[in-house]
Amino acid sequence: MYEFPFELDDFQKDACRYIDEGKSVVVCAPTGAGKTVIAQHAIHRALEEGKRIFYTTPLKALSNQKYYDFGEKYGQDKVGLLTGDTSINRSAQIVVMTTEVFRNMLYGTNFGAVADNLKDVKYVVLDEVHYMNDEQRGTVWEESIIYCPTNVQIIALSATVANADELTDWINTVHSKTELVNTDFRPVPLRFYYFDSSQPDKLLPLLTPSGQLNKKIKPEKRQWGKHGKNKQKSPVRNVVRNLAAQDMLPAIYFTFSRKKCDEQMEKCSSLELVTPYEQARIRQFIDDYIAENPHLYGNKHIEYLLQGVASHHAGLLPAWKNLVEKLFQQGLIKVVFATETLAAGINMPARSTVISSISKRTDSGHRKLTASEFLQMSGRAGRRGMDEIGYVTIVGSAFDTPEDVAELVLSDANPLESRFSPSYSMVLNLLQRFSLEESKELILKSFGYFSAGSRLQPILKLYEANENEKEQRVFICQHKISDEDFLKYDKLRHLYVQNRITYKKICKQEQAKKRPLSPEVIAFKNSNKELLEKLHSYPCDNCNRYKKHAKNLEVLARIEVRQAKLEKEMERQRDIYWNKFLAHRSVLYDFGYLKEDYPTPHGVTTSQIRSENELFIAEIIFSNVLEGLSPSQLAAVICAVTTEDLRIDIPYLPFSQTVRKTLNLIRNIRRKVEKVQNRYQVESPCYINPYFSSLIELWVEGAEWETITEQIDMGEGDIVRAFKRTVDVLRQFTTIDNVPESLVFTAREAIEKILREPVDVD
Repeated sequence: MYEFPFELDDFQKDACRYIDEGKSVVVCAPTGAGKTVIAQHAIHRALEEGKRIFYTTPLKALSNQKYYDFGEKYGQDKVGLLTGDTSINRSAQIVVMTTEVFRNMLYGTNFGAVADNLKDVKYVVLDEVHYMNDEQRGTVWEESIIYCPTNVQIIALSATVANADELTDWINTVHSKTELVNTDFRPVPLRFYYFDSSQPDKLLPLLTPSGQLNKKIKPEKRQWGKHGKNKQKSPVRNVVRNLAAQDMLPAIYFTFSRKKCDEQMEKCSSLELVTPYEQARIRQFIDDYIAENPHLYGNKHIEYLLQGVASHHAGLLPAWKNLVEKLFQQGLIKVVFATETLAAGINMPARSTVISSISKRTDSGHRKLTASEFLQMSGRAGRRGMDEIGYVTIVGSAFDTPEDVAELVLSDANPLESRFSPSYSMVLNLLQRFSLEESKELILKSFGYFSAGSRLQPILKLYEANENEKEQRVFICQHKISDEDFLKYDKLRHLYVQNRITYKKICKQEQAKKRPLSPEVIAFKNSNKELLEKLHSYPCDNCNRYKKHAKNLEVLARIEVRQAKLEKEMERQRDIYWNKFLAHRSVLYDFGYLKEDYPTPHGVTTSQIRSENELFIAEIIFSNVLEGLSPSQLAAVICAVTTEDLRIDIPYLPFSQTVRKTLNLIRNIRRKVEKVQNRYQVESPCYINPYFSSLIELWVEGAEWETITEQIDMGEGDIVRAFKRTVDVLRQFTTIDNVPESLVFTAREAIEKILREPVDVD
């Protein structure tokens, strides 16, 4: 085992031993417990053995961070980086990449043959594997594990999840011998506090030594202003003042609104959190950093950094967020007000974390934080080797009771849930390499299929409850009449009653017409009399429990209907992934992208595209509507089809007539795609959102960044992200097959003009 300059914790030793034994390993441990040490052990082994190791992360920013960290530790010549838009030293012994790039390598399309891509690779680290829970990107982790060659050892590093054993069993089944190292050990234990606005000068321990809610905590009262609006005062200054007084800084203050991050930073800027010496160091650091990143000159947040406070969220420029992170790592920023995205792996250890509320707003209304979300954020507290204790403060809210807070703090992590979802490129990539039967085997290897049992639990519980009710509904007839005979009697009884009603109606009609009854009616009357005599022969005819027996059978019939529906739903859930695969396959057949279960030339192109809806992008390429566009017009069109629908409803700025006409033609393509998708019940979005189109058109034509940002009231980070998403698809135009040469040249020119400061700064 590689000798570290410090004593390893038991869970780290166990994981390293399994790696030495040639096994794959799932390491499940709290944030900050030291999972990276295990990856470093595998790196040392790879270097010693002359083998290669891939280190994958879910975010490009994380990949960049690991690349620089490993470069400093092992030497730049030994480390490579592969992200969607960067390729550095790709044949190095240690290659850092996004998990998506790794998945694409395993498909063996854009990146060449799988054997070449994975030459000499002995280990792959899947960092932040709990991202399998991510709605948009969770599929990537499952595909990576399913397609990873069995001679490559997987080192899966995850935050705490409830079903780590299930994940390990699955990897064991689809990949190779895998061991679980599961620990709740935290090198720096956490202590929980509560801010009660009725006691603003102190932070109250949330729990008693025995783990009960502190009775001194009072629930928050709602304060109403004019027109019935909630007039709750922001407690942020008092919270930060208390943290400073109790030597609990630096802190990350989590809030769920970018606007509030900025507002809270402003409110705390006058608290004098830094000394004059620290302020001078901050100023020097900013001056040096801005000299390298002149686009940040004059940023309105500089004055706040000098006061030791900062904001960190997706609306800020990447280079600015990087500056905040560096200052925080050096202990010069005392409080960072951040959205929860900061909890996702960025290296910003703090002594304290503050969670402004245990509820957050989502697209579908307010909801409580999940236990895993809370663990991710609270886990940022406590710096290993620097703090003996990490402090977590939850701010009281009128919308949540102290009991709710205590319950969340004491909750176990949530289980990992599969987000596996077949896409057009997945269908085409599999059918390019495997038969339909082999593809089905691979789909049925998904964690979603493997864990279907747990996903079906709610339905199974209902099914069992119905079965129990059926058993309790057994009716014991005193005359020993079976349910079948009872139903025969009931049917005859119903027929007799109907016949009698009919006979009476006929009698009335004939009487009104003063006519005698016909022989047929008399025969009908006699046959009904015979039916009555037959009924009398059944014991049920005079039984005082007849109604109870009938009611019991009626309820049983309803249970049977429910059971049939539940069985159908269970069948659907079990086969949901394969049915989705077949539905996507049907759409591809309709568009001529598949023939005899093999991709046509158009299908091959589509298999190489990575976007929300690969088929939609392919149809746009092959429709020739992009031909003849200038670089700025092409960028504007692609920006519209890669920008998802925004939560805000703001009219977009006008763009050129050519772009407008092209987008109108693309709307026809969207209608055609959606019509076929609806036929096969495929849900895959086709975006046309030109909110940023005019901005990127101006930018490619050479406008200054200030000109762009003053056009709309939107965070600079959002604009950069929209531009980079456009670059991502344009770059694909230059690498995938069967794209017209003129379009390739225009795409290259557009990329070159988009990627200038600050868009090209990570």
